[in-house]
Amino acid sequence: MSHVHIIEEVKKRGKMIDGLTDQLLPIAQPEELYLASRHLIEAGGKRLRPAMLILATEAVGGNVQKVLPAAFSIELIHNFTLIHDDIMDQDILRRGCPTVHIKWGLPAAILAGDTLYSKAVEILAGVDAPPSRIIRCLNILSSTCTEICEGQWMDMVFEGLPKVSEAEYMKMVEKKTGVLFAAATSIGGILGGCNEDEAKALWEIGRITGIAFQIRDDVLDLITPEERLGKERGSDLMEGKKTLIRIHALKKGVKLDHIKRGSSDEEIEAAVQALRDAGSIDYAMKKARKLVAQGKAKLDMLPDSKAKILLKELADYLVMRTY
Repeated sequence: MSHVHIIEEVKKRGKMIDGLTDQLLPIAQPEELYLASRHLIEAGGKRLRPAMLILATEAVGGNVQKVLPAAFSIELIHNFTLIHDDIMDQDILRRGCPTVHIKWGLPAAILAGDTLYSKAVEILAGVDAPPSRIIRCLNILSSTCTEICEGQWMDMVFEGLPKVSEAEYMKMVEKKTGVLFAAATSIGGILGGCNEDEAKALWEIGRITGIAFQIRDDVLDLITPEERLGKERGSDLMEGKKTLIRIHALKKGVKLDHIKRGSSDEEIEAAVQALRDAGSIDYAMKKARKLVAQGKAKLDMLPDSKAKILLKELADYLVMRTY
């Protein structure tokens, strides 16, 4: 199945928020702080989360132009988490560019991430919408950021544990990745004027497909060439991350402890082949596809529309993308 159509639809909505960077995140003083804050945003990215927010607004018949700052706010939160993730994981590349802490140094990168977080809240608070809906969205955004931190903490702790259960992994991924997708879709619906049941359904489509997105991300870390991936291939293996793939493989007796930072391409390739042979990559992908089917079913309560169809197509794309 070709995903050209949905990629173009996402790009079209991504361009809507790209045009807001100079307006909503202008380069102010101190200049280097804002250059560092904008670094990953200007390096590219798929803009999946803002696209989902905009599509959610469209699906409930809301005014897209009014929610564009909220979509930009969600993208700032995403990039804030990436800057801090790269620090914690000691990654040197992101989107094919040097990571913020490599280019500007560790203290500057922490400040750049913090700036994106605070700017995201400020921008969301200024959206043209009824105050009660803005307050609700601010509550969602702030609690989402707390859960992301909880998920990241769990991810770090899991690296030092000999064994992690599948249920523990799923809870970690829900917090680390799923809730930001959920925030995007639910905020898009709430600002678009949806009712309570619709808001719950939109939260669920985001949460569930966000988990599936992370599982696919774990797979791509293993099977995608570095030049396409935009970061080191096999970084999850080298860091000892307890992905669903690794959890399954450990049950099958696959040995991965010898893979560390600095492992050769040949060692990584051999480890990936062992994961394939154990059926661990296929197992993860089956789980991801099952989750997407559950997520898409949550949208059945929304009225039929082009946006509803696109949200379902986007959910499929999240687990079939190749980078």
